[in-house]
Amino acid sequence: MKLTVVGGGSTYTPELVDGFARLLDTLPVGELVLMDPAQDRLDLVGGLARRIFARQGHPGRITTTTDLDRAVDGADAVLLQLRVGGQAAREQDETWPLECGCLGQETTGAGGLAKALRTVPVVLDIAERVRRTNPQAWIIDFTNPVGIVTRALLQAGHKAVGLCNVAIGLQRKFAALLGVEPPEVHLDHMGLNHLTWETGVRLGGPEGEDVLPKLLAEHGDRLAADLRLPRALLDRLGVVPSYYLRYYYAHDEVVRELGTKPSRAAEVAAMERQLLTMYADPSLDEKPALLAKRGGAYYSEAAVDLAAALLGGGGSTYQVVNTYNGGTLPFLPDDAVIEVQAAVGPQGASPLPVPSVDPLYAGLMANVTTYEDLALQAALHGGRTRVFRALLSHPLIGQYEYAEALTDRLIAHNREHLAWA
Repeated sequence: MKLTVVGGGSTYTPELVDGFARLLDTLPVGELVLMDPAQDRLDLVGGLARRIFARQGHPGRITTTTDLDRAVDGADAVLLQLRVGGQAAREQDETWPLECGCLGQETTGAGGLAKALRTVPVVLDIAERVRRTNPQAWIIDFTNPVGIVTRALLQAGHKAVGLCNVAIGLQRKFAALLGVEPPEVHLDHMGLNHLTWETGVRLGGPEGEDVLPKLLAEHGDRLAADLRLPRALLDRLGVVPSYYLRYYYAHDEVVRELGTKPSRAAEVAAMERQLLTMYADPSLDEKPALLAKRGGAYYSEAAVDLAAALLGGGGSTYQVVNTYNGGTLPFLPDDAVIEVQAAVGPQGASPLPVPSVDPLYAGLMANVTTYEDLALQAALHGGRTRVFRALLSHPLIGQYEYAEALTDRLIAHNREHLAWA
C-alpha cells in the first residue's frame, strides 16, 4: 500500500507518521511518500520520520520528494495537509480583520475566506494530477477550511473525504472523564466543519446509552473552562459545542482578547522553529512532547482509521467526517458538506441519520452554509464582488461597511496568491 502526504514537510507530519508506525496492523503501509516543495523542511521531517519507523520496527519505506506527480503516481490514498503562503499568510489572516473590529482567525470569518481563496485552486490542481495518475485513489483532506475545500473536491468529481480532529479530541476527553476506553464512546456529532455540537455521548455505539446529561452535571465546570464559555450556557443549551463556537457566542470578547496578545500564528511560528531544530537531532526517534502544543492532537489516529476504512482494511466502522449532506440535514442543500458521524468503507462515507435539529443550531448552520457556497464561488471564479458577497453573508461580519473594508484588505494582503487580482 502506498500513501502520499502532500505537505509532508509540515511540522505536523511526525504526529501522522507516529500513528502509521504504531498502527501497522490497522493500516499496513508499504511506502509512505512525503511530498513538499520546501526541500530543507522535507529533509528534516523525512529524517525523523524514518527514525520513528525504525524505532517502532515498521517495515515500510519512507521516501521524500518535491515532485508532486512522482509523489501521487500509484498512490492508494493522498492526504492533503498544506498551507498556501505558510505561517506568514496565517499571521496576516489573524491580524488585518482586527483592524475592522472583526475576528482574526485562520479558518473562520474573513481570515478563513482568505485561506479558502488561496487554497482551493491549489488543491484542485493537485487533485487533477491524482486523477490523471490514479483515478481510484482516495483524497483525504485535512487542509483548512476543510468544509469548503472538501466541497470543492467533491463538486469536481474527486473521491474525497474531509477530516478534522475536533471530534476525536472530544471523544478522548469524554472517555477520560467517564473512565472508559475511547472506542466505547460514540458521539452524536452534528454540524459543519468548525461549527459543530455534541448533542449526545453514547456508550457502546449509535444505539448506546446517552450519558451527555451525566457529563454536563458532573463535569460541566471542566468542560466550560476548556471551551472558555460559561457553565450556565452549557447547562442551558444541554449540548457541548466545539471550541470554535466561542467565536460566534462570544465574538466581541474574543476580538478584545486578540487585540492584547501576540497572534496564534506568531506562537506557532516560534514553536515550529523549535520543532525543526529538534527534528534535526539525529538521536531523536519519536515525536517530541512539544508537538502536542502545535495542534492537530489525535490527527494520526483519525487519519489511520479513515484511510484503513476507505482502503478496505480495519479501522472504525463509524467515524466523524466531512462529506456531502445528501438529505441528512433536510434544511441544507444536498451538496452542502456537513460534519457528522458516517459509516465509512471502500465506497466512501454515508452519513448516519441525524435527529431533528434545534432551530438555534439549524439557523446558524444554514447561514454559514450560504457563506461557504459564496466563498467557494469566489475561490473558483474570483472577483471583488464575489469576495464582498461572501464576506457580507458571514454571520460574524454582516455589515456592508465591514465587508467593504475587509474586501480591500483581503485582496491587498493576498494579491500574490490570487490569479485574478
